[in-house]
Amino acid sequence: MNNNESMEMYLETVYLLENNHGHAHVVDIANRLGVSMPSVSKAIKQLKSQGLVNKQKYGTITLTEKGIEVSKQIYATHQLVTLFLEHSLNLSAEEADKNACKIEHVLSNEMLEAIKNYLKIHNIEG
Repeated sequence: MNNNESMEMYLETVYLLENNHGHAHVVDIANRLGVSMPSVSKAIKQLKSQGLVNKQKYGTITLTEKGIEVSKQIYATHQLVTLFLEHSLNLSAEEADKNACKIEHVLSNEMLEAIKNYLKIHNIEG
């Protein structure tokens, strides 16, 4: 996993946790991604330096406005790829989601547009 892909995974995870619980904690992110808490702390520090997250002294992590924009795009791409894999390859929702998580970080804009067009042509909401 390259650094950009890793940071996208952290952002998407914070986004999902924040949507479900109002915030995230290092331990929640570590558990969800299956990584160590020091790895999460290092990543969050990097995301904070890029202006994408806020981290409170007591451990609460939230997205900045910029972080929300970026993470929404990452999550939308994930959802789009999942939908495409389910409908074009007839994969189960679980299998499509697992593979979308790996694929979403390497797709070009051209490929994303092609997926959107495929879904439109086949009248699939995406």
